[in-house]
Amino acid sequence: MAAAEESGPVGTFLGFMAQGKLLFQRGDYDKALGCFNNALKLRAGDKNALVARSKCYLKLGDTANSLKDAEASLQSDKTFSKGLYQKAETLYTMGDFEFALVFYHRGSRLRPELQSFKLGIEKSQEAIVNCIGSPSTVKLENREDLCFISRQAESNKANQKLQLKLAKDQRCQSKWKSVRNPKTERQLLGELYADKAYLEKLLKDEDLMESSTKEGIKVSELVLGGISYLDTRSEFWRQQKPIYARVKERKLRKQRWIRDKKQKPADIGRYIVKSMEDIDMLLTGDAPEESCKKAERVLKTIQGWSDDEVPNKNELIGNLYSCIGNAQLEMGRLQAALQSHKMDLECARRSDLPDAISRALDNIGRVYARMGKFQQAVDTWEEKIPMAKSSLEKTWLFHEIGQCYMELNQAEEAQNYGQKSLQSADEEGDVEWQLHATVLVAQAQVKLRSYQSAIMNFEKALEKAKLIHDEAAQKAIIIVSGSLRRVAFSSPDHDVSSETTGDDLEKDKEGEESEQGTKTPEEEKQDDAGEYKEDGADEEGKKRESEGEEGAGGTG
Repeated sequence: MAAAEESGPVGTFLGFMAQGKLLFQRGDYDKALGCFNNALKLRAGDKNALVARSKCYLKLGDTANSLKDAEASLQSDKTFSKGLYQKAETLYTMGDFEFALVFYHRGSRLRPELQSFKLGIEKSQEAIVNCIGSPSTVKLENREDLCFISRQAESNKANQKLQLKLAKDQRCQSKWKSVRNPKTERQLLGELYADKAYLEKLLKDEDLMESSTKEGIKVSELVLGGISYLDTRSEFWRQQKPIYARVKERKLRKQRWIRDKKQKPADIGRYIVKSMEDIDMLLTGDAPEESCKKAERVLKTIQGWSDDEVPNKNELIGNLYSCIGNAQLEMGRLQAALQSHKMDLECARRSDLPDAISRALDNIGRVYARMGKFQQAVDTWEEKIPMAKSSLEKTWLFHEIGQCYMELNQAEEAQNYGQKSLQSADEEGDVEWQLHATVLVAQAQVKLRSYQSAIMNFEKALEKAKLIHDEAAQKAIIIVSGSLRRVAFSSPDHDVSSETTGDDLEKDKEGEESEQGTKTPEEEKQDDAGEYKEDGADEEGKKRESEGEEGAGGTG
């Protein structure tokens, strides 16, 4: 039989409970009450059914039976949160604000995550202050913990309630006078205000007031009773009004927030475009911190929108992570920047966006290089190579990889990537990048002890520097190439190690700078011209000797 009841068809306990809840939600409390009565006949003492029936009684104005059922639901389990809340609600409706406060606190202690208990505490405390003056009149075992009423107060509850009601009646008399304002009463009573006005009008009819009903009850008593009830309701709602006003304000704020959140597509588009412009302007305007904060706010807003509102939502989120990462890199927050760019890469791969993947790999490699993790930078940038579209992009990419290999003391790889960078720069016709790539090749050749090739490439770099009028580059190249010539050609038959060459280059560079410091600009020009002329003559002589040897070999 019990198994049949648990299945839940109509006529069983679960069936009556489900039907009762549905009727209760529709506001048909009488029929809902009948369903819960039937449910309790099948399963007497069920605490959930008792709470449900208590709610019906409370809606129907039968507070006595509502309190009875709420207390019955707590007999087997004193920590039953639904029963505690229903008992507190019933006591509050009855005007027993002090005892309601106790049970709201008890429930809040057991279930602190439930907002209903917190709201109950708030409205009970305010009602007590409005009517009595202070909640301290309720005596508790522990004043710091408002969860348990004293046993003596619990056993003498009836006496306390009577005393508190008398105190409330005395203290509220002055407050009730303020309610007599017609405008205030109209706001508090709503539709019932017309009934109260009608009853007060009847009081002026002395003959009617002296008459009696068939049961012998004076009409004046009935009218006064009705007015007294409405006055009580007015005071009750006046006490609660501040609480419900705040609740209503919260609801209105939430509605406004939802309304603002659901903007029209055109508004969303304008918001996104304007925000991205602001983020970029702040970053380029040397305000990375403000740019980062702005991007984080926009990211949070867009994450709250649906895919229908923002069709390219994932792509936009990745773009914002990229902006945040760039700003963090500018601020020197390298680890945070790395994580942001990795989030960008994740979004790009999830949506299969090749351009976004390329951008993210570019930025991740840049951060690794700044962190000194050159091998990770090389691995990241080499993954990006197939995605590079233009010759200029390849030029930069090959150059950066080559620089990382230089830092890793892998000169041969650095030379290879330097030559690739130079080839791409030639295709693009970009003289500045031709200069950078040629210098990289020359530096790698110095490491490889290919001094003649290095000198030739430094001379080519010098010509590029002159074409773009880069005086700082010209001066640096002249110093390094001059030092390199002395080291390379001072002892032609002597094999100079790379380590010694590096030290000698530094010494010669310092010597060159000191010598230049003692010469006039005119003398420097004459020396440079003579140096290049002698080198040119040496190279030409060697070239002729080589040609002569080849010719001799050929005729022989």
